[in-house]
Parts: sequence; structure tokens; C-alpha cells
Amino acid sequence: MSAPKINVQAISSGILSDDVLMLGEPLMKKSKIPAGQPLTLQFGSFRHPVTVVPVPRYEGLRISQTLFRRMGLHTGVTLRLQYRAQTRTLSLGPLIGVLVSREYPAQPDKPFGDITMFCRELTDACRKQGAYVYFFTPAALGSSQAAVEGWVYNEGWHRMVLPVPNVVNNRLTTRKLENLPDVQQFMREINVRYGSRVFNEKFLDKSEVFEALKKDPGLQRYLPESHSLHNFAMFRSMCTRYPSVFLKPVRGSLGKGIIRITQTGAESWQASYATVNGTRKLTFSSLPKLYASISGKMKSVRYLIQQGLSLIEIGGRPVDFRALTQKNADGEWTVTSVVSRTAGNDHFVSNLARGGTLSKAREAIAKSNLPVLYRGDASARLHRAALDIARGIDTYIPAHFGELGIDLAIDTAGRIWLLEVNSKPSKNDNTPLTEGKIRPSVRMMIQYARFLSGF
Repeated sequence: MSAPKINVQAISSGILSDDVLMLGEPLMKKSKIPAGQPLTLQFGSFRHPVTVVPVPRYEGLRISQTLFRRMGLHTGVTLRLQYRAQTRTLSLGPLIGVLVSREYPAQPDKPFGDITMFCRELTDACRKQGAYVYFFTPAALGSSQAAVEGWVYNEGWHRMVLPVPNVVNNRLTTRKLENLPDVQQFMREINVRYGSRVFNEKFLDKSEVFEALKKDPGLQRYLPESHSLHNFAMFRSMCTRYPSVFLKPVRGSLGKGIIRITQTGAESWQASYATVNGTRKLTFSSLPKLYASISGKMKSVRYLIQQGLSLIEIGGRPVDFRALTQKNADGEWTVTSVVSRTAGNDHFVSNLARGGTLSKAREAIAKSNLPVLYRGDASARLHRAALDIARGIDTYIPAHFGELGIDLAIDTAGRIWLLEVNSKPSKNDNTPLTEGKIRPSVRMMIQYARFLSGF
């Protein structure tokens, strides 16, 4: 993380040729950059032969206007500089690309819809850290992996052609987009051709997560009993062993499609369905009849059947916790934030999309029905569980993740449980966006990008 920040200035191409750079003499001496010798300038996938001319009592870098445009830069840019003597390469960066789902051409001020403000925040944070970021969609990808058509923000949004980035943050919001052949080919080829790194490269499904984490004896204490639901025998076994069970779509999100099953009498069972407007309840006189009512859904939706938990509550509403874990400037997992989510009235899921409300974890624990005996170290245990689980995902799932949203719960006996792991955590789920403010989660993402790219 020692690469210095420098201002990059464009000079008229009539004054400065494309193959000459002017660099402050103090920095050249410190970085041992040779003057007047053939070097390679690198910015993401961009490569260009240059020689460097020292400038006394100057701290920045001057390049020709033509080269400036070819690199996709804009005025006022600050970048990190690194010289690698072995390859005689002068690198600028890091160049970060964020892969987003779609553009909204009819909204020039909000080209990415609801996440545009996050994109602005990330741009501001990159400027402060000496990084350069652009945003692109699957529609921008084609047969060529040499350059990318993306968007940059500089006193307004501008579309331009840019080099392939050093690091890509995959923020696609659907599996359908992520599995497009162009997207998969792009992510493979940029790594092979340019050494680019993609993080959060895939969605996780619930069965995959629980099956992977079961392999670690140290993580089993966090795992409610969970199985892929394939037949009535499994369904009956779980429903008769636990007071309640949950059916969760393996690839669901935002609480969609979750069903809670509870025994209400000797031969009476209730299925509660999570809907946008609240909970819809149906009663059945036997388990076979209840199973028959959902078996039709199982033809198109794969379910995880999971042990029900007696979660702590506030005013009769269940509470759970979202921990945002991220890799830091040293590539190590850390907990950036933990917030509590209290379910809305007539809801049994806590997602904000279902009327849930956010609060600080400590405040929620203090207001809940968790016995006082378990309150003192509850926050510390949530942090420890989140770190344990993030490291477990890294160990047992063969994919590259830089941040994970980990949903945890505390039961009324003080035990911590894993509910779900989200590999595309929303930036609106931990702290709200505020104009001009840069959140720790955004700063951490850039620090990890610098770690991956060597800047």
C-alpha cells in the first residue's frame, strides 16, 4: 500500500509527444525510475512505450492530451504510481471496474437507477484514495476483451471507452445476467490476459452455503439443521422433530417465497407465507395435505428445509442481524458493521423490503426479550460468528469474495445461528446513503481493490 498518489495533468500534444512523460524529479529518485530510457506505461490493460523526463521541484505527472484521452482519463485525476524495475513498467492505478446490471438511458442524472448515488459515493472515495473507477453493464461486453465501454463521473456522467480494469467488483443483481456467456467469458479472459481480479464473482445459494460450512466442526454450532427438500419423508421428519420449520427458496432473496410451517394441534398444521403485505396463513388437517399444497411449487423452486428457531423479539416482532464482512487492505476478513433488523407488523421475516426496520445491534439487544445473562457479550459474539463464517465461505466454497452480508440470529437461550449468506450485499442495508458522506464499507472496498492490484 506504499504506492504514492500523484496528480496527472494533460499537456497539449503539440508540446508533449505521446511517448514522453514528464515526472517530478523527487519521485523519480525515490522510486528509482530511470530517465530517458524505454519503459512501458501501464493503466489497467492499457500498455504504451514511453520515456520519462524529470522535472525539478514538481510533484505530479504530465502526459500528452492524446494519451490522456486514450487512457480514458479526465481532468483533475489523482492516481497511484508504481515502478517495477524487473519489467521496466511504470504503472498507474488502481483502475477499478464495477459491473452493474443495467443502464437507464432516459435518466441522464441517474444512469444506474437506485444505485446511482452509491456509484457517486464510490467515485468520490476513489478520488480521495488515488484510484479510478468506472461502471459498466453486461450490454457493454462483446467479442473483444481489450477495452470496455463504461461510465465515469466528472461533473456529470460521461460514457467513454476505457482499458480493462485491474479489479472488477461484480454487483450484478440476478443470476440470469451473471450467467450470460459474454459475462462469464469476460471474467475468465481478463484474468488470463491481463491478470485482472474479479471479486464477488458469483451468487451463493442457501444449500451450497450450509453444505459447505457443515464440513467445519468449528462452524457447526452456528448451523440450524438444514436439508435440501426432495421428498415427503424429509419433510415429515423435520416437521415432527421441531415445533416449526422454514422452507426457503434456495435461490431466493429479500424474504421472497419463505414458508413457515407450525404444528397447531394434534392433527393440525399451519403454513404461513411471507408476502409484501404481510403474512398469509393456511391451516391443514394433516402433513400430507400440507405437503401436497406445496409440492406443485417444488417443480419450479428448489427449497431448503430448515429448523425453526425461537428468535429474540421486540414487542412480539422477531429480530435478526446483518453483519457486513469485508476484506481489508491486507486481504483479511473484518467486520465493517452489524445492524439489527426488526420484522414489521404481521411479518415473520425482517427484510427491509417486507417492512423491517434497522437499528444498532446493541440497542436492539437491550430492547429485546433476550435474558440479561446473555446480553453483555452478545455483540462481540455476533462479530466473532460473522468472521468465522466469512472465513469458512472462503475455505470451503471455490470462488473469490471480497465482501459478504451474513444474516445471523440470537435465540432466547442466547445462542447465535446463521440464517443466510449474501454475496451481493446491498449498500443500503447497513447505513443509509448521505450526500457527500463516504461510508466505511465503501472505503474498505477500495482498500481491498488496492490490495488485489498491488497499489
